[in-house]
Amino acid sequence: MSVEYTRLDSGLSVVTESMAHLESVALGVWIKSGSRDEQSGEHGIAHLLEHMAFKGTHRRTARQIAEEIENVGGEVNAATSVETTSYYARILRDDVPLAVDMLADILTNSVLDETELTREKHVILQEIGAAMDTPDDVVFDKFSATAFRDQTIGRPILGTPDTVQSFTPEQIRHYLQRNYTADKMIIVAAGAIEHDALVRLVEERFKDVPATSDDAAAPTAASYTGGDYREKRDLMDVQLLIGFEGRAYHARDFYASQILANVLGGGMSSRLFQEVREHRGLCYSVYAMHWGFSDTGIFGVHAATGQEDIPELVPVILEELRKVADYVDPSEIERARAQFRAGLLMAHESPAARASQIARQMLLYGRPIPNEELMDRLANITPQRLTDLSGRLFFNTPVTLSAVGPLDKLLPIADITADLAGNQPRQAAAG
Repeated sequence: MSVEYTRLDSGLSVVTESMAHLESVALGVWIKSGSRDEQSGEHGIAHLLEHMAFKGTHRRTARQIAEEIENVGGEVNAATSVETTSYYARILRDDVPLAVDMLADILTNSVLDETELTREKHVILQEIGAAMDTPDDVVFDKFSATAFRDQTIGRPILGTPDTVQSFTPEQIRHYLQRNYTADKMIIVAAGAIEHDALVRLVEERFKDVPATSDDAAAPTAASYTGGDYREKRDLMDVQLLIGFEGRAYHARDFYASQILANVLGGGMSSRLFQEVREHRGLCYSVYAMHWGFSDTGIFGVHAATGQEDIPELVPVILEELRKVADYVDPSEIERARAQFRAGLLMAHESPAARASQIARQMLLYGRPIPNEELMDRLANITPQRLTDLSGRLFFNTPVTLSAVGPLDKLLPIADITADLAGNQPRQAAAG
């Protein structure tokens, strides 16, 4: 397997990884633009554009888009995140020209028909309704919105019913022209792919993509605020998130934060799972996660439990935060490294996973990152570094709390903050 990279004169990047033993190809276009790039009055437009791209071009109807790719046994889809949007296909090697042609067509030649727009707005309203009816979706949406109060980075990607219904084809075109430019676009393919042949296809089919946009503007810098969100619902369980400011992708402590999340709550052998679920039986689900963005991050612990266990559960979670800031065993770091390495190697067994991995690296770092280099970044993470990081993460930033369900027994956030202050790591408290 080998990674090849070509940057076209337009600024568009093409990256491939050949997996000669495969017969299929995962091929996609990743754009460095997501919900965070929406301007005033555009909340939800990035996600709506992702939907509308498949609703007809000047060469294909919506039905033809679906039929052409499925006629050859392939599939095509898209996804919107906070900082990126992706359009991707999975096809057999002989159908790469079709996939490139189709992706170029929907991204450069969409009609944005008014009738289709009305229909797709209705679909997204159903999607918003389904999310609002799902407590574990709500708790995460509100978690982000509370951590980054009144900022695009914290808003739900789907938008709101009012904003979605307000959009016109002209507004969507303006967002498209402003953000879907060659300098923000990466085309990645993994599997049974020949690099030079793909480059020629991309040069021809994506030649109409503008190099840059005069209207482009960098997103407003994020500002972590923290805060308290509680939504009482008559449910059988409580969905709970406790969080803190994390680290950006380019920060020195980004990979250390990833390892810390794994040690604290990354699997069945993690501290939270063993202590909270296995030893005490206080919840049916608990884990820790760390999300990185281009200029900030967020660290969180999620638990799902019955309301009767909340009074005991929260103090136990806070105590585990103090413990990890006091001591980390080297074996815990080695186990986290092994899981990270396994994830990297397993991605090589899936062309879709590998294409996505390469695309993220290109968007974040401007180049593919060899697995050996990624592992080297983890090699210098020591117990002392993790305890120091834990102290800074958990005891020096405002708490973010998001909870949905029967919440009468959930402590006020002031008490949680006070508990954390009283549970500072012994080293810090002694100092």
